[in-house]
Amino acid sequence: MNIFRLAGDMTHLLSVVVLLLKIHATRSCRGISLKTQELYALVFLTRYIDLFFRYVSLYNTIMKLVFLGSSGTIIYYMRFHRVVRTTYDREQDTFRAWFLIGPCLLLALLINGEFTPIEILWTFSLYLEAVAIPPQLVLLQRTQNIDNLTGNYILLLGAYRGLYIINWIYRSFTEDNYRQWIGSFLSDHSAASCIMKQQD
Repeated sequence: MNIFRLAGDMTHLLSVVVLLLKIHATRSCRGISLKTQELYALVFLTRYIDLFFRYVSLYNTIMKLVFLGSSGTIIYYMRFHRVVRTTYDREQDTFRAWFLIGPCLLLALLINGEFTPIEILWTFSLYLEAVAIPPQLVLLQRTQNIDNLTGNYILLLGAYRGLYIINWIYRSFTEDNYRQWIGSFLSDHSAASCIMKQQD
């Protein structure tokens, strides 16, 4: 693991902590898109399915479990917590997330490293992660409700994706036969561009 991936992972983890802190401390999910959170949960479920049959490292396993658990916790709060769920703005969070999932799945079936179920799911998760943030950005634009913690969450997500771009470029120069960086770079670049555009 290189410093860029570690920094990216820690920035991603910090973004989740900031979001959970916002929800827990304010007992509100106002300004947070449930659609984006569900897309991220789908990203993590399809990417980390290898937890059941492939061990990489303790760090890797812990991070996967943390992201799966935190996604589930955020969705639980937004859907079922008796106080928090009443603050969710269903009328404004109307982005049709299914229009993102279908093309990502089709793209994963057509463009992947190897035509196996695990590789297709992993590739799908990369494509879907690149487009998971637009429902959040649309919600923020509609409501104009950007408190400090929500803004920090979005900024940290953008920083995480930016650090992963550097990670993939670095790995392409330092690891033999590293093939994943081009597709990941393109998907991360589009996601980071959307996030930075929203910050203007």
